[in-house]
Amino acid sequence: MAATVGVVSTHPRDMPADHAALPVWNAENWFYEDFEVGQRIRSLRRTISEGESHLFNTLVCDIHPYVQDEMFAASEGVFGRRLVAGAFVFSAGLGLVATNCVNAFSYGYDKLRFIKPVFIGDTIYTLRTNLSKAPKYPTMGLIRASYEVFKGEGELVLYCEHLQTVRYRDGAPAQGDAA
Repeated sequence: MAATVGVVSTHPRDMPADHAALPVWNAENWFYEDFEVGQRIRSLRRTISEGESHLFNTLVCDIHPYVQDEMFAASEGVFGRRLVAGAFVFSAGLGLVATNCVNAFSYGYDKLRFIKPVFIGDTIYTLRTNLSKAPKYPTMGLIRASYEVFKGEGELVLYCEHLQTVRYRDGAPAQGDAA
């Protein structure tokens, strides 16, 4: 991503001006032209605890015995222990590389695959790779990025591709692009 990252604006207006003028952490103002195909980033790692796994399951009403019932998972489950819900692995894994780019809007996800199980206590991290970009609308282009979530020392557990519409810098397709 090009070096155009900086202060998005001096908002909100309901705080001291010197505070509002400071850059907001993890808030980018990248435009379509700033996304470089092939660029990769890696997240920090995080260990998924029993409490946060249980809280996620409670919030989304996922009470499947593979994720909520230790006795079932140990005695009758295929993996011999409780799983972390795939939806939580997806959410946490993508959250690890999420940015707050004010010019980008999620368009959807393709090719979502849960490749290997993730268990309570596993540590995950994510790689994001910009795969492609193309003009889409008169004021926004389409970016496709892959997300690969790994556990432990590099075991791939989840893959998906994220589509985002991203504003053009000057409100029109970049030179040579056609919408």
